[in-house]
Amino acid sequence: MSAGALGSDLLLQRMMALHPKIIDLTLDRVWRLLEALDHPERKLPPVIHLAGTNGKGSTQAMIRAGIEAAGQTCHAYTSPHLARFHERIRLAGALISEPELEAVLDECVAANGAESITYFEITTCAALLAMSRVPADYVLLETGLGGRLDATNVIARPATTVITPISMDHEQYLGDTLALIAGEKAGILKRGTPCVVGPQPEAALEVIEARAAALGAPLLAYGQQWHVWQEHGRLVFQDEIGLLDLPLPVLPGAHQVQNAGAALAVLRLLNMPEAAFEGAMTRAEWPARLQRLRSGPLVAAAPAIELWLDGGHNPAAGEALAVHLSGLPTRPTHLICGMLNTKDARGFLRPLAAVSDSLTALSIPYEINTLPASETARLAGEVGHSVHEADDLHAALIGIAAQQPDARVLICGSLYLAGHVLRGMG
Repeated sequence: MSAGALGSDLLLQRMMALHPKIIDLTLDRVWRLLEALDHPERKLPPVIHLAGTNGKGSTQAMIRAGIEAAGQTCHAYTSPHLARFHERIRLAGALISEPELEAVLDECVAANGAESITYFEITTCAALLAMSRVPADYVLLETGLGGRLDATNVIARPATTVITPISMDHEQYLGDTLALIAGEKAGILKRGTPCVVGPQPEAALEVIEARAAALGAPLLAYGQQWHVWQEHGRLVFQDEIGLLDLPLPVLPGAHQVQNAGAALAVLRLLNMPEAAFEGAMTRAEWPARLQRLRSGPLVAAAPAIELWLDGGHNPAAGEALAVHLSGLPTRPTHLICGMLNTKDARGFLRPLAAVSDSLTALSIPYEINTLPASETARLAGEVGHSVHEADDLHAALIGIAAQQPDARVLICGSLYLAGHVLRGMG
């Protein structure tokens, strides 16, 4: 680790101690700090604000690729990071530099003083501060959790909002029904501001539609104002303007077609030129979402293995992964899985039992909230997996390769496990 990296890492560690709760949903602390910083949220380029359970990051990546293909620039904010915190903040297309990050973190710590604030809240304020000082054409702002009380929900009048597919996740914070969760996500809607809505369960869509009607927020909803489908190896998008015939998204997985549709609907709303639409499909990059690993210590340890990585962790993600795996060429398929104890492990693992030959359970390294490997194995066995346990990723992979050296292996269950892989620590 360089001396520069140590600076931001130490500041981030200090921020973890500023508030006793990891998640504590309210906007009061954010508003207080933003006021102390002279309201950077009021000095941003036009904002595209995204919420949803699944597909936020992929949809944001495609919107960004489209804007940049059109020759424009955008800031982007996302969470969590995989390898380095800097991944959360892009300034005019480039990851925030260490000096820029250290400067805005320092400034936020000084402005916050001894007041209580959560890690996500203060780092979100730091991101807004950084983005307010660098010219760009747009800001892509992704919620961390929910929407209504999320620290990003401080933009009075975004250019547009986006709600990607909603499913059960974070029930302890957002509610235990789709309608309650949708109510929290729909909290990003603003009066008179259009909202692009991806495919939704009926219970969620009803809540979003009611909220939009109350605010006079025009909806551009999947299956109503826009449609998207795959045809003859191409992506076809149709809205009231007309038809787009495009390459399939470079991000793998059938579910990316619907995420691409939401991205295209946003780009249409922004009156982007033709180059943006093709760029959104061909230039998007989003790691740990059905990412094929072709280098690194794990690949070197088992070179004949077809190795994949995905950070999905809820039942909808499990369904999407199962669909993708079932569509690949026939090959022995094994899972290496580590999950957090806050997730619905049974719901995630159940659909994957039909498309895999075994599951090797891990505890996620260095993660206090990991589900113990023994518990992941127990739950996986209950939903039909043939289960094993391993002490670490390397041991799990070598164990599979010893039995079937040319197998397909998917490392899955958590973005925190994916980050461990991408930091080269497998």
